[in-house]
Amino acid sequence: MHSDRLRPLAAWPLEARRGLVGVMTDIDDTLTTEGAITPDALAALAALREAGLHRIAITGRPVGWSLAFAASWPLDALVAENGAVALVPVARADGVSVERLYRDDAATRAANFARLQQVLARIEREIPGALRATDSPGRETDIAIDHSEFAHLDEDRIAAVVTLMRAEGLHATVSSIHINGWLGGHDKLVGAHWVVRELLGRALDAEIGRWAYVGDSTNDQLMFGAFAHSVGVANVARFLPRLTQWPAYLAEGSRGAGFAQTVAAILAARAG
Repeated sequence: MHSDRLRPLAAWPLEARRGLVGVMTDIDDTLTTEGAITPDALAALAALREAGLHRIAITGRPVGWSLAFAASWPLDALVAENGAVALVPVARADGVSVERLYRDDAATRAANFARLQQVLARIEREIPGALRATDSPGRETDIAIDHSEFAHLDEDRIAAVVTLMRAEGLHATVSSIHINGWLGGHDKLVGAHWVVRELLGRALDAEIGRWAYVGDSTNDQLMFGAFAHSVGVANVARFLPRLTQWPAYLAEGSRGAGFAQTVAAILAARAG
């Protein structure tokens, strides 16, 4: 699988790793394994924090699902629903609270939500076996169809869902578990630029060469293309035939183990 387009972590130049200021990462099947974060991935996030690097997770998962993780994982922020909402943990005397930052105003979100529910109902009505994701009650700005978490859709039906979403004017993307659809101009990459500006007061364009991104599926390919220091955990192999933009490097480990290996490579360079 290694080629000029996809190199092992050992090929990542030490100087580049040493110069990083932060790591952005997908969650499902990148930080998590079988639906839960593994101890090595959680320890890796903590190690990045101890080293003074920023840590931002960007996911297609909903706000409701993400809140607990934003409060408990060592993150600067968790960007949910493919760039629409940033969840920022704030330490208080009585514990950690989570502030929500939205890209769109309340009126826009309400109008979009009503439209998205109509599209969701149409998908479930017209595409056999297509069912809304079980985390749908926590979604505020998008919809999701389950294809590999608790239900299974073959490639033809996944493609049919994407086609219907786009015909209805939605953005559509496929993660390792869901097909997400939403209205508006955001995506994971737009969300990354937005959260760096909102959280750090800096322009990601000016320093993107000093950030790494770790992901695993087709909804990460915008990030793979934008970040020179992008890493795919090993289970990205499932999606490589469908990617137009590949990660620069490949971890040997899958899911949380691959994320932990990526962080170990970053920190080893800084210690050297």
